[in-house]
Amino acid sequence: MGDRHTWTAAPSVAERARSVPAVAWSCVVIVEGCREEYVGAHSVAADGRMLLHPPADSALHAAAICAPRGEPAGVLEFADVAPVPVRSRIRARLWLAGWFTPEEGRLAFRPTRIALRREDGVVAVDADEYAAAEPDPLVAAEARLLTHLADAHPDAVERLTRLIDPDSLQGAVRVQPLAVDRHGLTLRIERAHNHGDVRLTFHQPADTVAQLTERMHVLLAQAARAACPRALQRQRTDGDR
Repeated sequence: MGDRHTWTAAPSVAERARSVPAVAWSCVVIVEGCREEYVGAHSVAADGRMLLHPPADSALHAAAICAPRGEPAGVLEFADVAPVPVRSRIRARLWLAGWFTPEEGRLAFRPTRIALRREDGVVAVDADEYAAAEPDPLVAAEARLLTHLADAHPDAVERLTRLIDPDSLQGAVRVQPLAVDRHGLTLRIERAHNHGDVRLTFHQPADTVAQLTERMHVLLAQAARAACPRALQRQRTDGDR
């Protein structure tokens, strides 16, 4: 039982919110009643400002020209999509409300209100905490890491389920890696009519891919030890028959 996990350590809400737009390929812009999606048109400054290059024929570009002082209000929406095919693939949505300001041939967006929706509900994010937070250091490598784990090492995923409370695996038809960050790995347990997530925390945070590899080896070693009592119990049961 010493290798059984309690899933507690996780990024802060502000860190989670900062990680979403850091790797999103697109964003939805809502301004003056118009809703447009831009692909590859945004970047994120160190202080959390969004830097956008909207098309010349976009509603945002027109609003920036017509708005008083050239500073239209708007909302940005980002979706966090799991890189591994799972049920309910949208892991989170982030909404930022604020103002656009012309800046060196582009529009800078400074959020004043922020909301993050996850499976457990919607939570408000303090604007100052959001600006001060940093994205998870593994966020840029997450998609590659998870798809490699799911495609090349399904046996490792199966071994990691030995660290999960057996009650959580009742009715499971598939287990897939859903997310990874510096604090731990999240697995999605899919059943016939629903699903649930469990989190395996690392013994120490991982700030690099090399450190993540070491943390994963520790989890797999714990899973191997957790399997030993089960095998012994099966042997005892078979011997009693």
